[in-house]
Formats: sequence, C-alpha cells, structure tokens
Amino acid sequence: MKEPNVSVCILQDSEILFNLNGEFSAKGNVVSGQQSVQCVDGCISWNGILYQELIFQPISKINSFDIFNVRIGINFHWERKQTQTFIGSIKMIVNDGKICVVNLIHVEDYLISVISSEMSANAPLEFLKAHAVISRSWLLAQMDKRKKMRKNQQNNSFFSFIKNDDSLIRWYGRQDHTLFDVCADDHCQRYQGICKYNNATVKQAILQTRGQIITYKGTICDARFSKCCGGMMEQYQACWEDIDYPYLAPVRDWLPMDDDSDGVNLNVEENAEKWIENQPDAFCNTNDKRILSLVLNSYDQETDDFYRWKTELTQEKAKQLINSKTKIDFGDIIDLIPIKRGKSARVILLKIVGTKRTFTIGKELEIRRVLSDSHLLSSAFVVKKVFDESVSDVIPQKFILRGAGWGHGVGLCQIGAAVMSDRGFNYRQILEHYYPNALITNMYD
Repeated sequence: MKEPNVSVCILQDSEILFNLNGEFSAKGNVVSGQQSVQCVDGCISWNGILYQELIFQPISKINSFDIFNVRIGINFHWERKQTQTFIGSIKMIVNDGKICVVNLIHVEDYLISVISSEMSANAPLEFLKAHAVISRSWLLAQMDKRKKMRKNQQNNSFFSFIKNDDSLIRWYGRQDHTLFDVCADDHCQRYQGICKYNNATVKQAILQTRGQIITYKGTICDARFSKCCGGMMEQYQACWEDIDYPYLAPVRDWLPMDDDSDGVNLNVEENAEKWIENQPDAFCNTNDKRILSLVLNSYDQETDDFYRWKTELTQEKAKQLINSKTKIDFGDIIDLIPIKRGKSARVILLKIVGTKRTFTIGKELEIRRVLSDSHLLSSAFVVKKVFDESVSDVIPQKFILRGAGWGHGVGLCQIGAAVMSDRGFNYRQILEHYYPNALITNMYD
C-alpha cells in the first residue's frame, strides 16, 4: 500500500485571509502573496469571480501558505486564535454558508505536525514514537470508516443521542466529517501547521515508525487518547456508542497491569469516592515540571491540577449553567446524583434534581459540558453539597466537585506515557500497556 493523502479542515469562516509563500497554481493562474476570499451567495468569491470550489496547488513542494485567525481549543477554556503555516495544497469549498479551508497533505507530513501540535516536540523520543503510531492508527481508521460510509451512502451526524421525557444521553463523535477526513482541532487531533515542523526528534519518531499502526484481529484500532486518565483508563462505551473494543479497556495506569491490590471497583459509588479523594500511585500522578514541560504545550501547562482537581459552583452558577446548557428550567438545583459510573469512576449518567424538574444526562462529555462554562476537566468526580441553614436546609448554597483526570481517559494517557518513557520504557511497551490485546503492524513502507 502507498502512503495515502489526508484532507484536513483548518477552519470555516465567512471570510478567509491567507498568504501564499511562493508560487501556487489556481484556476489556470500562477499566484502568490496575500489573498482573501469571501462567501457570497453560496459561492466562493475570489478576485471578484464566484467559484463553487477553489484549489491552490504549490508549484514547488517547499512552498507554504499562512492562514490567519485560526481558532484553536474551540469551546475550551484556553481557546484563542493563531496565524498558522502549512505545506501541501489548499482546497476551499462552501459548507453551511461558510468557506471551509481544507489542507491536502501526505499522511506522514501531517503526523509531524500533529505530534508537535498535540504536545511539546521536546518530549522523549519513545513517547513521541508511541504517539506517532496511535495518531497514525486513529487517522487511518477514520479515513477507512469515512470511505465505507461514502460507499454505503451513510450520513452520520456530528453527534448521536437518545432522548425521552426524563433523560438525554448524547455522545459526540470524532469521525463524523463528510467533506474532509479530519478537522484540525481537539475534536479530532490537533494539527497546527509547520511552526514546529523542523524538530529533529519528532521527525525521527515519525521516520522510525513509518507506516506502523496498531491492529486488533486484523482491523485498524480506533486508538483514542487523552491528557490524563486519573489513574485508571476508561472503556470506549462509557464515552461513545455501546461498542466493546477489547483494546480500549479499563487498565490501571501502573505496572503490573493486572495489579488490583487496591481492590478498586470504581463504578461502585463508595469506591469511586475513596479513589477520587485520595492520590493513588499512577504514572500520570506527577507534578514533575520537567516532564510536564516536555509533554505539554505552553497553554496546556496553564492547567496544573489535572490528576486531582476541585471546582466549586454556587447555587446561582449551577442553576445558570444547567438551565442554559440543557434549555430546561430546573428551578433551584437540589442535587447532582451519579446514577452510573464507568470503570474509571467517570460519571456516565448524572441525575439533576431541581425544584421544578428532575432529568438525567449523559454521557461523559455532555456532563462535562453542562457543568462548566467550557468543559469540566473530566466526568470522574464526586459531589459535596454545602448548605447555609439560615437560608435553606433543602437547597444547597454551593456544590463542591472533586475530580480525577483530564479528558475522557480512554486509551493512551499522554502524561502517563511520558512518565513511562522517562523511566526507560520503550514505545512498544507503552503501547502494550495502554492498548492491551493490540498488535503493532506495518501498513505501508
């Protein structure tokens, strides 16, 4: 099999400003320098002419292009805009009244940017090699799934949900794009161009693992990953549709992997509370700023309480968040009750009890979304209610949420894997730990 190309959506907006560094061909013309396009009457307006589609192809492989005002960290607490530089071709299409900017690029070139964008490019080599394999695996799995969807003329939506009078269970997919293979933000994998593209260690990690993926029974693994599992990995079905992937299992983030000396069964409320209120040993239980600075980009280092964290919601804040996010008038919030937990203590179903309404929400990302202006760090939390009896002994004046981990916790734990590599584990050992039952396979040379 030859190395494939990937189509990556960089951004969507009504007007796009970009700069061509070198000569590009487009619509029979050779152009360079600063350009702008606007969405007009459902078309792309460039130099006063309307087009259904525009493609800018570099005359030389070394030519690049800058895209201005690219949003990163969309809907997260650290969201911001950047100017980003890319190689490859630019394809522009109209989607939902906006211009969609798509980068067409070779998979291995894409991965160099992803590995640098997801974390610090100065991370240990074995960690970067492990991440290269899973990023490649996830990408090729999504590309294969999209190809099958097009062949079968399926049209999956951005999210899936089950709703009735008493509950809304929603999960958000990462593979549901139809006009391109993947997007450039955390919804898929961070892809922020070539600003760090010249890092020799990243290039070495990509080259030494070229074409390598992880598979399970001959199928490319949907290799998920998150920042910090909180000490225990979660199952796939706790966060997305009810599918059991044996390689995405609830593994303790410690060795030996089958060590259950703590006697933890974290979907039991009492055990979950004990687990979250304590600091059990785990690879990702680290405050080593040297390691964290090697793994996390500067804006990720703004979050320093990822292994165990605490957030407080006043009654007014909880009511404002929950009512606005769910579009339901609960009145005052009386209780937040975990109904079902996953194997890592992450809440899968949460019952919200109000003075006017009781309603259950899930899965983990929906819960994190509803209880925060952006997202809670994870859904592995316990709730303590604080009362002011001079005001009310029924309606809490405050909710204290104590939590564990950063992200969904499924698959590779980035901080844990970095600690493993720092302690001498190689990339194969890291992948065996975080993806039990999976095999490393060569997809192409």
